[in-house]
Amino acid sequence: MKNRFETKEFILASLLLAIGILLPMLFHAFGIAGQIFLPMHISVFIAGFVLVPELALMVGLLTPILSSLTTGMPPLFPISIIMMFELGIYGATVSILYRRLKQNIYVSLIVAMIFGRLMAGITVWVMTIGFGVKMNPFFYLKSAILTGLPGIIIQIILIPVIIKALKMSNLSIFKKSFNS
Repeated sequence: MKNRFETKEFILASLLLAIGILLPMLFHAFGIAGQIFLPMHISVFIAGFVLVPELALMVGLLTPILSSLTTGMPPLFPISIIMMFELGIYGATVSILYRRLKQNIYVSLIVAMIFGRLMAGITVWVMTIGFGVKMNPFFYLKSAILTGLPGIIIQIILIPVIIKALKMSNLSIFKKSFNS
């Protein structure tokens, strides 16, 4: 039986997962609000560009939960649950659009941002109906977008630069990422 993923893909996924936990800690250590600059999102978006959809999805799903369990940020319920679905969609969508459908970096990134935030709204809606969470999905989305606008702008500028630099780096770990 052939393994679906190579060891180096798991290592890369693990590294991006760790960065997704450590980067917000760094921001908080310097008093920079995570809700504004969205540092956890950066590693998940990068995962989407360099990993297959299944692994990018896993990085997105696991990062907020493991961060919550290890650092207390974000709060486990309901925020990390909402982020789990949002970030999972980010990773999977970017990977599908960029790696499989060969869309450009910006289209992949922006469409993933839209789909991820829609998933966050759907998750909040399900939590209000199924778990009695006192949140309004529309106000949650509006607040998340307005509060996170600096982070969104940073992502639209920074992520393409990082991906282009990784592509040009010619490191063997990224060769399969950008050639498949």
